[in-house]
Amino acid sequence: MAEESRQSSNPEPVQVQTASSEERRSNNNVPNFLLSVRLKYVKLGYHYLISNAMYLMLVPLLGIASAHLSTLTFLDFVQLWDQLKFNLVSVTLCSGLLVFLTTFYFMSRPRKVYLVNFACYKPDVDCTCTREIFMERSALTGSFTEENLAFQKKILERSGLGQKTYMAEALLRIPPNPCMAEARKEAEKVMFGAIDELLAKTGVKAKDIGILVVNCSVFNPTPSLSAMVVNRYKLRGNILSYNLAGMGCSAGLISIDLAEQLLQVQPNSYALVISMETTTINWYFGNDRSMLVSNCLFRMGGAAILLSNRSSDRRRSKYQLIHTIRTHKGADDKCYNCVFQREDDTKRVGVSLSKELMAVAGEALKTNITTLGPLVLPMSEQLLFFVTLVARKVFKMKIKPYIPDFKLAFEHFCIHAGGRAVIDELEKNLDLTDWHMEPSRMTLYRFGNTSSSSLWYELAYSEAKGRIRKGDRTWQIAFGSGFKCNSAVWKALKTINPAKEKNPWIDEIDDFPVHVPRVATVLSSS
Repeated sequence: MAEESRQSSNPEPVQVQTASSEERRSNNNVPNFLLSVRLKYVKLGYHYLISNAMYLMLVPLLGIASAHLSTLTFLDFVQLWDQLKFNLVSVTLCSGLLVFLTTFYFMSRPRKVYLVNFACYKPDVDCTCTREIFMERSALTGSFTEENLAFQKKILERSGLGQKTYMAEALLRIPPNPCMAEARKEAEKVMFGAIDELLAKTGVKAKDIGILVVNCSVFNPTPSLSAMVVNRYKLRGNILSYNLAGMGCSAGLISIDLAEQLLQVQPNSYALVISMETTTINWYFGNDRSMLVSNCLFRMGGAAILLSNRSSDRRRSKYQLIHTIRTHKGADDKCYNCVFQREDDTKRVGVSLSKELMAVAGEALKTNITTLGPLVLPMSEQLLFFVTLVARKVFKMKIKPYIPDFKLAFEHFCIHAGGRAVIDELEKNLDLTDWHMEPSRMTLYRFGNTSSSSLWYELAYSEAKGRIRKGDRTWQIAFGSGFKCNSAVWKALKTINPAKEKNPWIDEIDDFPVHVPRVATVLSSS
């Protein structure tokens, strides 16, 4: 298997047919540093200067201190020792205070949370759903008008999904059988498949897991999905189990945040997080076009993640959780209603996506990165942003707002593969390259929108490509109903060797990246 090294100065771009770079940059508010090589090097020099300003200022101070110490004689040190001997009370108090403050610091600081390993479920070949199979099964249901079949075909052709995505068995049958029993069967297959692989990877016993968090947005049975896991693996009776429902595609990072907070108060614990979505009962059989889009995009998938706060697990863990940032725009009616499960005029239930979705997502992202930026961006980027803001707001100067360069803060980006439009918009607004967007595009192409678990298929792609190096920082970004935008920042604790990995990409990683046309024609079955 060919290992891919870290991004070089001229990385091979993903072959995605998009608008010309000139057109895109003309509509982009991000400063185009590529037009000026000199300006690029000026910025790099500025970034280096500001980032290392503290060290540069310490050099003369250390020089002065060293020069002063060199003037002291042996008699000076003897005199200092004599003074300390006659101030035993002061020395004792100072030493005791120092010990107390040191102990307080180590006891009160947040526990470090490590990602020991994760596993993504890869369905059986029998669940493969090509674009042609999707359209054939949709037509055979007899539920859709000819106009809406043509609408779904148009959406599917422009979706960015490939020919090897997976659909639940119940939906591929003729006729389809979307019932509670089939939904349970799909949930069990996805969850247990991912958990079995994760436990085999880590060697952790099920009885050692103290925290369980399961998220699935639409399918919310009784007993809960978390209870299904407890029953299957016979988890211990005092386990802290949580089942998150109705929180959309961003629920995976909400689960990570919840697990992190629980690990702060549960010493020496493992937390198992499961992110998934069932497609069996989410299929919409009506003719409301705002609800038909989700049929075309969502596919079968799930992931299991094992977190630990044990210091002994650091050596074998892959990543350390650095930050989680959650943004909720639900107080705004437009944001609240843009992704909404409801009944149509014929009482058929579906998830409606409004036309304002992209604008709402943009506002949520802006709020989220405003909070995240000061935590991760180098001081040079923060100063440039602040100076530009003051110039525009205080001095009323007519200059473009400065968009921070997040490529200086992160080496890898895992952006929720919600659809081609989401990926394209974030690539433009964050001024990312095709190389940075490759994991998201290829995940959408190979597996479709697997909801909250898509971020883990993207991280698995980067690992399979051999991109993850020790010290690398990865930014996961997810959007969900409500409306929410959530982020997680991970730091790699070791270099990931693809030859030793087992994930859904390994057997076929050499086939990627692939060319994703703007329109992929669906062949007629006739």
